[in-house]
Amino acid sequence: MFQTVSDWFWWDRIWLPCNYTWNDLENEEGTGSVSPSQLYITLPLALLFMLLRFAFERTIATPVAKAMGIKSKDRQKAPVNPVFESFYISCSKHPSHEEIYGLAKKSNRTSIQVERWFRRRRNQDRPAVLKKFQESCWRFIFYLCALVGGVAVLYDKPWFHDVWEVWVGYPKQEVLTSQYWYYVIELSFYWALLFSVASDVRRKDFKVQVVHHLATIFLLNFSWSVKYIRVGTLTLLVHDVSDILLEAAKMCSYAEWKKSCNALFIIFAVVFIISRLIIFPFWIIYATTVYPLYYCPRFFLYYFFNMLMFVLQFLHIYWTYLIFRMVKKVILGNMSGDDRSDKEEEDSDENADQPLTNGDGKRPIVNGQGDR
Repeated sequence: MFQTVSDWFWWDRIWLPCNYTWNDLENEEGTGSVSPSQLYITLPLALLFMLLRFAFERTIATPVAKAMGIKSKDRQKAPVNPVFESFYISCSKHPSHEEIYGLAKKSNRTSIQVERWFRRRRNQDRPAVLKKFQESCWRFIFYLCALVGGVAVLYDKPWFHDVWEVWVGYPKQEVLTSQYWYYVIELSFYWALLFSVASDVRRKDFKVQVVHHLATIFLLNFSWSVKYIRVGTLTLLVHDVSDILLEAAKMCSYAEWKKSCNALFIIFAVVFIISRLIIFPFWIIYATTVYPLYYCPRFFLYYFFNMLMFVLQFLHIYWTYLIFRMVKKVILGNMSGDDRSDKEEEDSDENADQPLTNGDGKRPIVNGQGDR
């Protein structure tokens, strides 16, 4: 049964140009054979990446954070209050003034105390600055190593300088060992990102990030299986080059190195626009949508692969919108932290959870309006 489903799924008429079979993907020297099973190793390697990240964040990223002036500060926890906790979980984390007033009367607290409790409770759910720094430091190191490795793999290849060379000799193209390991390492990393997405810092574009990881994983697997490997390596390189600068800027932001953060972010914005909005659509996507038509008619994989490429491009456009918002903040001097993640709210411990006594019922709330 499984073999029947597998044979149907990998039917050569679906994935390959007309008049080609899977045997045609092996070149004349016999060194170009590819198979989806060659990437199965990426799943256990993804778990290894997660263990490596765990060790890196505690043995390297944490000392670096301390050297840059980031300290792990203790947060004041919201006192146990079943009434407030129930409202926080089931109704809203940001109660309105009317709801605050109602909770204050119900719990015999002032409106200020209610607002303070919700601030502290929200802060408890937010990741600490140290955790954000550890995550960015890990990604910075990986993207830096991936970029250096990608350039080493591609710099002397003809398709690195002339994208038309991506299709020369297809499908009987030699698959190099360096290309294989470049794919394996990158795919393992993206699997690790997907597996750890629930425990990572949750940002406003969480769903967009998940879509990006899934699209990248599909692209890498299918491009390897049908030997779109050359264009796959170019896509990886174009993505890594800007991610390094983003993570470096975020690290400086968490350390409150404002000048370094702003400078790195401006450079990142320029590199991102060049790599994701110019090179990727007008060179790489053009090479996957136009150049193949010189070799064969359109077929299913042509549409499927390019659909995933355009999904990535739409995500690039969305992130460009976020980048321009942050650039505006940099210019206006309002840049602080990652615009996609929540920022911790200021708190004080004055009268944190003392119940009202006689005569305390008319204390003002923070916006200057008195209790009714």
